[in-house]
Amino acid sequence: MYKSYYPKAAEINRQWLLVDANGETLGRLATKLAGLLLGKHKPTFTPGVELGDFVVVINAQKIVVTGTKTHTKLTEKFYHSHSGYPGGLKTVSLRDQLQNHPDRVIRSAVWGMLPHNKMGHHLMTKLRVYGGVEHPHNTQTSKTVA
Repeated sequence: MYKSYYPKAAEINRQWLLVDANGETLGRLATKLAGLLLGKHKPTFTPGVELGDFVVVINAQKIVVTGTKTHTKLTEKFYHSHSGYPGGLKTVSLRDQLQNHPDRVIRSAVWGMLPHNKMGHHLMTKLRVYGGVEHPHNTQTSKTVA
């Protein structure tokens, strides 16, 4: 008879991974990051258990967006937020978001691929996104993911 394996807290080994987003497609990068945060790359992966690693993303400004109209895709995709007050809808295009806050673009894409519950919120705290090459996690990053 086979028994299911459930990892103990002491058995979970979390690492700091460095991902370079230079030239990466937004959706494919977000899928990769969601898998790393969930821990799907580990042989001990168990659904509902946080086994994932800490992920640091650099060069967020240099991501690529694909589609049928790539040159106009940056002005066709919008991010919406609402303050809760009448007339409080704010809309920002992908081009403006990449120029001003490139980390929000990747965070939004990764959040859409994670579970929308307490576990998903906790996993998002393990994601660090930076627009350029410099980041304050030089001593922690142990592995570079291609």
